[in-house]
Amino acid sequence: MKEEKYILVTGGAGYIGSHTVVALIENNYTPIIVDDFRNAQRSVIPRLEQLTGTKLSVYDFAIHNQQQLINLFQKYAFAGVIHFAADKAVGESVVNPLKYFKNNLGGLISLLEVMTQFGKQNLVFSSSCTVYGTPDDVPVTEETPTKQPESPYGYTKLINEQMIHQVQEAHPDLNVALLRYFNPIGAHESGLIGETPQGIPNNLLPYITQTAAGKREFLTVYGNDYATPDGSCVRDYIHVMDLADAHVAALNYLSSQHVGEDVFNLGTGNGTSVLEMIGYFDEVSGLSLPFKIGHRRLGDVPEIYANTEKATSLLGWKAKRTVKEAIRNAWNYEQLMREKQ
Repeated sequence: MKEEKYILVTGGAGYIGSHTVVALIENNYTPIIVDDFRNAQRSVIPRLEQLTGTKLSVYDFAIHNQQQLINLFQKYAFAGVIHFAADKAVGESVVNPLKYFKNNLGGLISLLEVMTQFGKQNLVFSSSCTVYGTPDDVPVTEETPTKQPESPYGYTKLINEQMIHQVQEAHPDLNVALLRYFNPIGAHESGLIGETPQGIPNNLLPYITQTAAGKREFLTVYGNDYATPDGSCVRDYIHVMDLADAHVAALNYLSSQHVGEDVFNLGTGNGTSVLEMIGYFDEVSGLSLPFKIGHRRLGDVPEIYANTEKATSLLGWKAKRTVKEAIRNAWNYEQLMREKQ
C-alpha cells in the first residue's frame, strides 16, 4: 500500500487549481481541496472525479477560517501546500481594491500563521507576472526588478511575495517556490474542466469563446495604438495544463532539498498579441469572430513575456503545448458545456 502524499490545495476548485489537482493525482499525490466556491463552480468536483477516477476530499470554507485550517493540519501530514485561493480580476480590482486587499492579503496571512504553527512546510505560491509592472525590457527574467504594479490585484501579489519572503526569513524551515504566472489559457483536453468565469469574463480567451458561442455580441480589443507590432497588447499565453505540471515540478523541487525561497517565471517565452489570438481562433474554429476596437483599459501593460530558462534548469520543466492547442481545447470545452446546458 503506497504512502499517501497529501497536498493542501487552496482554491483547488478554481480554474488553475482544478487542472493542478489532475496533475497532482497523475503524479501520485493526494490533493486535499479547500475552496469556498466564490470563484468556482461546485459542479467541477464531480467532473474532476470522473476525469481522475478518484474520490476527492473537499472542504468548503474560506482560508480566513483558521480553526478549520488547524483542523486540517491536525488531520493530515501535508507534504506541501499549493496556495491558489485569491480574487484575480485585474479590472475588478481597480474598481474594488478593498475587496482584493481583504481577501488576497488576509487569506495568505491566515494560511502562513497556521503553516508556521505546524513547523516545517513546503509552500508553492501562485504569483503573477504583474509584479514586474511595466518592464523596461522583455523578455523578463526572475532578476527583472519588480515595480509598482498597474492594478490593485498585481499589488496584492507583490505584497504577498514580500510577506512570504519576510516570514520565510523568520521561519527558515519554511520552504517556498514563488511561481510567477504569465497568462494561463486553455482547458483539459477531455473537455471536462476549463475556465468558467463568474459573470462577464475578465480574461481574453473565455471572452473569445463565449463570443463565438453567441453569449456575447462581440469582443472588445482594448486599444490598438500600443507600441507593439500590431498595436494590440502582447502577452505570454501558457496552456493551463503546462502550468499545472509546473506546480508538480515545484513540489518535487521543494521536497528534494531545502530551498528556503526561490522564484520562477512560468510562461512559454513567446509573446502573442490580442489580434493574433483572434486570428488563431478563427483559424482553429473556422469561424470569423466579431470584434471592435475600444479604448485602452486601466491596469493593462503593453507587452510582457517570459524568459523561462531558470524553470527549465532547476525544475526540469518547460511549456510543451502551443497557443493554438490551448485555443482548440478551450473552444472544445465551451462547446461541450453548451451542449450540457
